[in-house]
Amino acid sequence: MDALLTEALNVLRRTGLDALLILAGAAVLGLLVYGAVHRGLRALTRGLEGTLPLRGALLRRTRGPLRMLAPVACVYLALPAVRASFSDTAQAVLDNGLQGLFVVGVAWALIAVLYAVEEAVSERYTTDVPDNLEARKIITQTRILRRIAATAIVAIAGGIVLMQYDPLRELGTGILASAGIVGIVVGVAAQRTLGDLIAGIQIALTQPIRVEDVVIVEGEFGWIEEITLTYVVVRVWDRRRIVLPITHFLEQPFQNWTRTSADLIGTVFLYLDYTVPVEELREELQRIVEASAHWDGDVVGLQMTDASERTVTLRATASAKDASTLWSLRCEIRERLVAYIREHHPDALPALRTRLDGPGEGERPARGGDA
Repeated sequence: MDALLTEALNVLRRTGLDALLILAGAAVLGLLVYGAVHRGLRALTRGLEGTLPLRGALLRRTRGPLRMLAPVACVYLALPAVRASFSDTAQAVLDNGLQGLFVVGVAWALIAVLYAVEEAVSERYTTDVPDNLEARKIITQTRILRRIAATAIVAIAGGIVLMQYDPLRELGTGILASAGIVGIVVGVAAQRTLGDLIAGIQIALTQPIRVEDVVIVEGEFGWIEEITLTYVVVRVWDRRRIVLPITHFLEQPFQNWTRTSADLIGTVFLYLDYTVPVEELREELQRIVEASAHWDGDVVGLQMTDASERTVTLRATASAKDASTLWSLRCEIRERLVAYIREHHPDALPALRTRLDGPGEGERPARGGDA
């Protein structure tokens, strides 16, 4: 029995299968170690995810990259013991493959950490509360910086992996050396991308817009739904989406209704006859807004802002906590004021007056056929 086992091991050594089995065992050992460590960490943090959301997010997000890195690390540690069993070519393939997998795994893990941080920040700072200005600032910065960092990590990792292979490195060098025009074309093509990247960094730092800001852009009313490195998505009130290049918000004027606070003052214009009782309407407006659930208790007023040859213009102003509430308040004021005027002062509604003068004394009406 011992002889057979010895003979089998000799055959495996001659064919190199023993080295492959050792490396496979190292990979399996890495998976087992990862599984045990991950289960232990999950057990330790099971009751802390509510108070420490970053820990739970890290465990969820890094599960994939760590499941890849643990076997690669164990195989890399076991490789020196069986290196002599492989040819020079096989050794080079193994070295390059393991290094490439390790770089990809590390890049994947770093990106997972970035997503975990963004997830924890989103849980910590919610935007579904009335006073969410600080939360929107932090979430906007986190999302843009996460995208910038992830792009840089992918670019660096891809460059490191390609630099390990001489044919690819020589091919790139040969193309750039033999065709200088390619570098010019690539530079011109990348200028716009670099400009968008710089614009994204500038928006993250200066924050002319933030996620869930209320804006008027391209003549449309909507909310900032998403900010990427190259474009911004605006959610319009009727559920349409407007996609704009990120540089638009640095180069073109736009309205931001929640730049410093969400509360707003709205106006309602009424065009009425000169006989309208302005003071009575002012008192009625006060009663309307005080009874409304949309008013924030701050601003209310009624003023005559214009007078034409036929009507006067009354402007009612009132404030609300945000744009959506203000829209409802304006509609309520307009509807109830018009109903009040129609019911109590119908003569104050706009009217077209016509004056008919009869014939003067000693005159007679003109008749058809008179010479």
